[in-house]
Amino acid sequence: MTDRDSSRTPYVANEGPHPWRRFVAVGDSFTEGIGDPDPVAVGTHRGWADRVAEVLSQDVEDFAYANLAVRGKLIAQIAETQIDAAVALRPDLISICAGGNDVIRPGTDPDEIASQLDDAVTRLSTTGAAVVLFTGIDTGFTPVFRPFRGKVAIYNENVRAVAERHDCIVADQWALKTIQDMRFFDDDRLHLNALGHHEVARMVLRALNVPNDLQAMQPEPLPMRTWREARAEDIGWAREHLVPWVLRRLRHQSSGDNVTAKRPEAVPYVHLDDSETGQN
Repeated sequence: MTDRDSSRTPYVANEGPHPWRRFVAVGDSFTEGIGDPDPVAVGTHRGWADRVAEVLSQDVEDFAYANLAVRGKLIAQIAETQIDAAVALRPDLISICAGGNDVIRPGTDPDEIASQLDDAVTRLSTTGAAVVLFTGIDTGFTPVFRPFRGKVAIYNENVRAVAERHDCIVADQWALKTIQDMRFFDDDRLHLNALGHHEVARMVLRALNVPNDLQAMQPEPLPMRTWREARAEDIGWAREHLVPWVLRRLRHQSSGDNVTAKRPEAVPYVHLDDSETGQN
């Protein structure tokens, strides 16, 4: 089924080029693009927001894009360090995906997290820009995060309520069944890989009603593994990714400590075509 045929998100094309000239993205690792290494700028990440900006930039000559997101940030940190900076850039399109790192922490309250989101969106709304909010992904497919599925669902309902209050656009990850498949995730099993970010970009553009040429991408079939091989892979994952993640929590550290925004200023977006980089 193509985007135009989807009954989940009806396709309604803009009558002309999209109206946005200045896109600012705020959030955490999801919006920074972790899991999707940029093949052009080695050591940096691309992600869904860069992919959306690339499409939007094709329709207008004076388009500019900033990405203030930093990995590992909690919603209070995003509110403290990114919201005023986003407002100062005078955007007419803003995306904010925040609260995911809070929701998966034991003992947190999804209602309180959503209250902080509401405060942030209230501040962003002063710009008069269109604001895009994200629901969290349905974690029922992954054993590691399945226990948080109920909290994510509650938070999502709050996100939709915030969107209703502030007339925001909702990018619905919960309904994006395509990425509920570990082949769309990085080796850390937490962040989306290039395939996953590509599918999220397609979903966001659909929510914005922006026509585009992005096509669905199919992952490679999963290799056949014995129980012993799967177990060894799980142990390797725990050693490389889970244990460091837990230790950072115990030490009150973050993967985003000493990391700055990759695109702090709204500037024209330029990226080589995938065909030029050999990427799919």
